[in-house]
Amino acid sequence: MSAPPYIRCERLEKSFGTKAVLRGLSLDVRVGESLVVLGGSGSGKSVLLKHMNALLRPDAGEVLVDDVALGPLAEDDLVRVRRDVAMLFQQGALFDSLTIGENVAYPLREHKTVLPDEIPARVHAALETVDLAGTERQMPAELSGGMRKRAALARALVLEPRALLYDEPTTGLDPVVAAKINHLIRDLQRRLGVTSVVVTHDLASAFFVADRIAFLHEGRIRFTGTPDEARASADPFLREFLTAA
Repeated sequence: MSAPPYIRCERLEKSFGTKAVLRGLSLDVRVGESLVVLGGSGSGKSVLLKHMNALLRPDAGEVLVDDVALGPLAEDDLVRVRRDVAMLFQQGALFDSLTIGENVAYPLREHKTVLPDEIPARVHAALETVDLAGTERQMPAELSGGMRKRAALARALVLEPRALLYDEPTTGLDPVVAAKINHLIRDLQRRLGVTSVVVTHDLASAFFVADRIAFLHEGRIRFTGTPDEARASADPFLREFLTAA
């Protein structure tokens, strides 16, 4: 028996100007799973991801997180949602003028979820989780691309979210560092029970981290299934994508 959905996207529609990006898209993300969203460049993968914690609002349709509809919520009410559904942006989005420790501490200070004297221990624990213990005093510019990505992941983890949204987590990384990020995504899911949604065009990453794969094409989900089911799928657009990639 499969786990219940934690995030539900129901008949989402989203356009930018005259360009329709999501066209009645529906997709469930189950509690504790690692779901990979595949699709070509410009297919709307990142747009879909940003709907899952209301960084973007749909033109029509609804997103529910833990059975709570996001549409009616005011911006202040979405703060809790974004604590529970954290996002790792494609470029990491660290503050260049803050140390790594200050970057990771930023959400704790912003949300005031812990007492000030508890912050250093939480920061240390988050950095240790991503194998960056001892980097608190370093600046982002002093770290490699892979280390910056892991520091951004520590910042997302420090609030102890229930779900993590990864936007192209291995883009721009060499294969060895990308493999480390993939292992980290899997380890966090297994060790902490974090529900993961990973947007990527990297097939090696996709098939390593996925419990299920969803294929996005022309604004709709054409396929969902296990990696083995994806490889065996007769869907012509998925087969063309996998062959080309």
